Amino acid sequence: MGRETNCGNFCTERKSELVCNGFILMRPLFFYINKTTKYDSTIMEKTLIIIKPSAIRRDLIGELIHRFERKGLQLCGIKMMQLDDQILDEHYSHLADRPYFQRIKNSMMKTPVIICVWKGIDSVLIARVMAGPTNGREAPQGTIRGDYSVSMQENIIHTSDTIENAMIEIERFFKPEEIFEFAQLSSSVLYACDEC
Repeated sequence: MGRETNCGNFCTERKSELVCNGFILMRPLFFYINKTTKYDSTIMEKTLIIIKPSAIRRDLIGELIHRFERKGLQLCGIKMMQLDDQILDEHYSHLADRPYFQRIKNSMMKTPVIICVWKGIDSVLIARVMAGPTNGREAPQGTIRGDYSVSMQENIIHTSDTIENAMIEIERFFKPEEIFEFAQLSSSVLYACDEC
């Protein structure tokens, strides 16, 4: 059954797809990614990104922020901070039994880091795809690590790996009053009708 949408077009739903003027605008996300990953493509997510010392020392801060802005994600929190043992023990607790644990912590304390919260539909997935695989030598050109890293450890950027971990990480590094909600003027050209 067709329906009028806020974009002024006549849209129809077909087998969980949104079709607008003959073009498929939205498919369920499982069409694109592994079905074991839980994403809802109609919810504005927040994700955490850390610009690591390997990027800070190479003056890549502006370039990396620029990439996420150009993609269409909305910056809603940002700070510079010096990480210490305590917060890194918590952040990398899943690696505590690995022989390289201390090396990772040492690397993350070489300089302050830039920590950002970005918002958008599927922002966790988008940030992961933009970052590329962990090992910069294996990351495809066009990804952040593919363009700026030749290392497994000094790999420029951290991105949250799941929606659940993004929420945990955001709470770890930001107070609620440090996250800002405001209208993104470009949203009308970033998303199709009924996407947000």
